[in-house]
Parts: sequence; C-alpha cells; structure tokens
Amino acid sequence: MDGATKTAYLRPLDVRHGRVDLSHGSGGRAMAQLIEQMFVRAFDNEWLRQGNDGACFPLPVGRVVMATDSHVVSPLFFPGGDIGCLSVHGTINDVAMAGAQPLYLSASFILEEGFPLGDLQRIVESMACAAREAGVAIVTGDTKVVQQGKGDGVFITTTGLGVVPEGVQVAGDRARRGDAILLSGPVGDHGVTVLSMRANLGFTTSLLSDTAPLHRLVAEILSVAPDIHCLRDPTRGGLATTLNEIALQSGVGMVLREDAIPVRREVAAACELLGLDPLYVANEGKLVCICPAERAAAVLHAMQANPLGSGAAIIGEVVEDARCFVQMETAFGGRRMVDWLSGEQLPRIC
Repeated sequence: MDGATKTAYLRPLDVRHGRVDLSHGSGGRAMAQLIEQMFVRAFDNEWLRQGNDGACFPLPVGRVVMATDSHVVSPLFFPGGDIGCLSVHGTINDVAMAGAQPLYLSASFILEEGFPLGDLQRIVESMACAAREAGVAIVTGDTKVVQQGKGDGVFITTTGLGVVPEGVQVAGDRARRGDAILLSGPVGDHGVTVLSMRANLGFTTSLLSDTAPLHRLVAEILSVAPDIHCLRDPTRGGLATTLNEIALQSGVGMVLREDAIPVRREVAAACELLGLDPLYVANEGKLVCICPAERAAAVLHAMQANPLGSGAAIIGEVVEDARCFVQMETAFGGRRMVDWLSGEQLPRIC
C-alpha cells in the first residue's frame, strides 16, 4: 500500500482538538493513523517508508558506534528548545563523543492518555527539523500509550548509530598526564533555562538552552587533531561529574583553573540565588576535549572558528594522581576539590 492509498484508507487526525487515547497504542487502525500521519509524515525517508518493524540500511566501512538515551525533561517546551530536538541532539552527541559520524536514529515514544495531539505534532516536527539539519535520518521507532496519570505527557528514547573514521581512537580511558583540557563554551545554560520555566521557582532569565548537535564541531576538531584522546558532553551532573568520570576511567588526576572556565553572568547569578554550583548544572550543547598539550592550540582555534565553540577555552590539564582527584586552582591562589555530584541536584533536566 503506497502513501496515497494509506492516507485515503485512514481518516485524518484531528490535531487541533484531538488527544492521545489508549487506541493510539493498541496496534489497530488508530495506531496506524497516528504513525502514518504524525511520525512518518514528519520523519519521511526511504528507510522509514519500508514500513517494517526494523530498518535495513547501509553502513560505511569502519567501527560502528551505538548510543541510546531517554529524555524526560520537564517542562517539555523551554526557551531554545523542547523535548523533541533535545532527544535528537542528545543521542547524536553521544555518538559523536566517540569520534563517530552519526548516521541513523530510532525513536521510541511513551505517550500518556489525554496528551494533546497538537503538542505531540509540535514535538515531532521539532525532532524532524533537528534530524534534517543534522543530516541524520530517523529510520524506525515505536509508540506506546499509558493510562492517564501513569506517565507525564511524553517520554522519548532515541538510539543512534554512527561510524568512526579510520585512525580515530577516542575513549574515556585515554587521558594522559600532560594533556590539555578544553571546554567548548560557557557551562550551565541548559540547566538554568529549564529551571527558569518551573513555576515554583519564581525567577526569570533571558537565557536560551544550548541544545545543539555537536558532530560537525567534533569533525572539525578531528580534522586538525585526529589523535585527540577524550571527548565528552557534560550533560547530567555537569562539567564536574564528567571530568571525575574521565579521571577515574583513565586513572589520572586533573587540575582546573577557576578563572578559565566560562560561565555566563546570568547562570552565575541564578546559581547563586538557588544555591547551585554551575559546574554541576546540565549542558546539552557543550563538549570537553582532552588532547595532547601540543595539539591544544590547534584544537582551540578549530573550536573557536565554529559557532558552537566560539566561547571555547583551555581550562586545565591532566596530572598524575593515583587517587584520580579533580582539583580547582581558585582565583585566590589555593586549591579545592571538585568532587562527584552527590544526590540529585536538578531532576528532570534532560
């Protein structure tokens, strides 16, 4: 059955007034209607149009990277983004942090009964736009509906596939003593933006989420320094937790310079108001790069030439430390520990 025949066979969705109901997850005609008119229409590509339970697609020669991520952000819509584009960017970035070129995505939706179809369409169109702009195809997926009160509107899980170019070896266990630590821009934008939309906090900000796909920035870094050691996007747990993870994986220590870490004035003010540390606040469009010291200048220049890395800086170095401590040289000339995030500082942030 071709697309035109399917459209004629299925009655049109009432996107303006309609809501998700249990029949949209039942496997019957209503579910086919939702999939065809909402998801296939937005994500349309040759692999999705195969209409099978799984997608069959070609892969270039090389090592394959697969990453999966679930997105439960609250609120669903926020300045600079929404759960839709976030679900695409987040998984693209996870693939890219292995040095891979992202190629394909799958998308799984958990929908709550009663969720407005208009909001769902807005989310799906945002995902489709993000995927097109990133040059990545959403090729397969799944939809489930839970009873009202058993979910929270919509949860999205995306899985991505990509291929690592020949000669690239990027992993969290490759940081070495003497390596430079670079950050692609100011930290905390996403987390503070999402927090500002929560009604019970009562503060406003002009910030936008930094959610963005980072694979092209990674490709530009690799073009000048294919021998970089580590890449990581500091999402949940922020920069501090990310660096502690790498230090433990690699069996090294790190020393950061407080005055070198970029933080927007609005983020610093909001964190001071709320009793938070910007180093632990989530980001969705920033990356950490750890590379040999002799490559640091070239990597920094490549980052700063890209709009997503215009605020990049060298923020510290890797040192020998069997305890795997991450430490900060403060503006006052002393040192303090930068420990792992303890507890849940910012729930439902991505």
